[in-house]
Amino acid sequence: MDDLFDSLISAALQPGASQTAPAPRKRIPTLTAAKAPQPLLRTERLNLRPLVPEDAEDFHRQINDWDICRKLPDAPFPYPVELAAEWIGAAAADRVSGQAHQFAITLQSTGKLIGSAGLRLSRDGKTADLGYWIGRKHWRHGYGLEAAVRLTAWGLAELRITKVTATVAEDNAASLAILHRAGFTQTGKGRQAFQCRAEAKLPVLHFAATRDKPAQEISKQKPGQTEPEPRPILLVAACALIDADGHILLARRPEGKKMAGLWEFPGGKLNPGETPETALARELKEELGIVVEERNLAPFAFASHAYDGFHLLMPLYFCRRWQGKPQPKEGQALAWVAPDRLVEYPMPAADRPLIPMLRDFL
Repeated sequence: MDDLFDSLISAALQPGASQTAPAPRKRIPTLTAAKAPQPLLRTERLNLRPLVPEDAEDFHRQINDWDICRKLPDAPFPYPVELAAEWIGAAAADRVSGQAHQFAITLQSTGKLIGSAGLRLSRDGKTADLGYWIGRKHWRHGYGLEAAVRLTAWGLAELRITKVTATVAEDNAASLAILHRAGFTQTGKGRQAFQCRAEAKLPVLHFAATRDKPAQEISKQKPGQTEPEPRPILLVAACALIDADGHILLARRPEGKKMAGLWEFPGGKLNPGETPETALARELKEELGIVVEERNLAPFAFASHAYDGFHLLMPLYFCRRWQGKPQPKEGQALAWVAPDRLVEYPMPAADRPLIPMLRDFL
């Protein structure tokens, strides 16, 4: 991390947004019935992996610090050694039930645990609250930002949520800087009790991050510019593959792509000189491993939508005949969806107007 940002991370202010102890709650439905694999999230310098019982000693030694506990609403001080083991056990149960995803933050170079970060889902499963802390010895290295950015991107791409929220005490300057750098926007103010602080309730700030405003996208409008610059036209072809039961195939954009986590119709950009049909046949083979003849692609409708930085023009085709079984060749999740259930899947803004047309036609 650059020196300017590191200067913001003062030694007394590194602990992050609120991280509450896991507690049994109503199970949030998952996308599929299959048991989710244990994720390992990598950054340039860190690994984020599920907490295990063997982490309890390191976890307790580092969190049992006044300058950490005072920034976490539900952390007592002194922090009992028994609570570390209980917290890790509850975190494992919450992961299985789909209520929360808590991670150990470890250094890639040594494997040493240096903190913890997690996402706790709301009762309706539509949002997740971010929490994290870093051990004192590892402050002023930008690890909090690195972990927060990675975990937020993973949550929006892999979980069935529309935004990630965070709550931070007003006096936690380091975490405020981290959230701003991670692409979060302040959404409000409030007051919240902190277990180990004598004040009744402390002033806090609420933040949120969504897929629509990823951290790496910054407005390119020049100072003093009143009219937006002309947007280039991006031509993309998409296909509604329809099976024998009348279900439509949707693909979920994987982590690392813009609008990760949203569901869309398979397809992609046209290469120079390609027709939409040629591009679709190529994209469907690359993305799904199926062979589609151009004569089996029937034009149905088109989408026209202005995004930040470009204007999308997307013809949508029907296809009922292809060779092979669709497989996720690019790490994307796939789902066969009945037309009347398309509205249950979050989709890019350009795709959403196509849903009622598909539902009415099919």
